[in-house]
Amino acid sequence: MIKSSTAIKQGEFIKDWHLVDVGDKVLGRIAVDIAKLLMGKSKPNFVRNLDCGDYVVVINAKQIKVTGKKETDKKYYRHSGYPGGFKSETLKNLREEKPEEIIRHAVAGMLPQNKLKAKMLKRLKIFAGKEHTLGDKFRKG
Repeated sequence: MIKSSTAIKQGEFIKDWHLVDVGDKVLGRIAVDIAKLLMGKSKPNFVRNLDCGDYVVVINAKQIKVTGKKETDKKYYRHSGYPGGFKSETLKNLREEKPEEIIRHAVAGMLPQNKLKAKMLKRLKIFAGKEHTLGDKFRKG
């Protein structure tokens, strides 16, 4: 008698849509939950080497909270690759211009550093306010 187990294939995963309201929630704590949904770690058929996560829609990104003095002290850095192309901005300035990037940066740091990271981040949809354009994606019931 031969016992064998079958491996689940990429096309057999069902990708659900989750709506996450981050208004008045702490950035790091909610970013962990979003990263787990994107990876699919809560699913019983989780496989580390396959993309089995869900879609996540985040609303109220502008009202996210941070603890301590991070509002003025935390800095985000980027470099264009050209001489003199180093830019930095505080969390307060980034919240006014692009509040979506605060959450995207926090979640990206909590995802695994491999080829699946870009696919997982494509499934993350972030909106600064309460309104979003993806209402038809969620199951009625």
